[in-house]
Amino acid sequence: MRKWTLRWKLPKFACGLWLVLLVSRVCVCDGERAASVTDCSKHERHTRNYDYMEGGDVRIRRLYSRTQWFLMIDEYGNINGTQDPNNCYSVLEIRTVSEGGVLAIKGLKSQYYISMNRTGMLQGKKDYNDSCNFKEVFLENYYTAYSSVKWTKNGKEMFISLSQKGRPLRGKKTRKESISSHFIPRKCREDEKKLA
Repeated sequence: MRKWTLRWKLPKFACGLWLVLLVSRVCVCDGERAASVTDCSKHERHTRNYDYMEGGDVRIRRLYSRTQWFLMIDEYGNINGTQDPNNCYSVLEIRTVSEGGVLAIKGLKSQYYISMNRTGMLQGKKDYNDSCNFKEVFLENYYTAYSSVKWTKNGKEMFISLSQKGRPLRGKKTRKESISSHFIPRKCREDEKKLA
């Protein structure tokens, strides 16, 4: 069996110097200390902010499905998908209602909440109740899934999902791993946030 070796070798002194230069460049400091790269003892690590999961936080977003549809609630409370990125019924208010990522999703223009019934059908409700609660599940592929807090089917979670044709799927046919239940919350422009 043949061994692969490098034909060129760096002197040990050069390797050590290269390592010191590399380590000194890895530590990035904030704007006040940018001039002195060597003083990185007070380097602050970026942490994610999960304060919005504690309750009361309101986000105005469009939920874009991995099946390439925006989730929308029309003026009659029907839940569908639209491919129009400027559809006013796809602007949603995502409100955290309790700890652990439990939230309620409401259409900003239609004023209907998304709710799931016992069979897993998505429907719009004018009044908020506990069937409107969904748990926000962060996935490894940077998408988000929303499962019903109240209803399960044989112990399995039921998710909000849109088919390839933009129709809502029954919760009992959905899985966390299915692309139809993967969403990306997209920010809205300031003028779209004032629809209600």
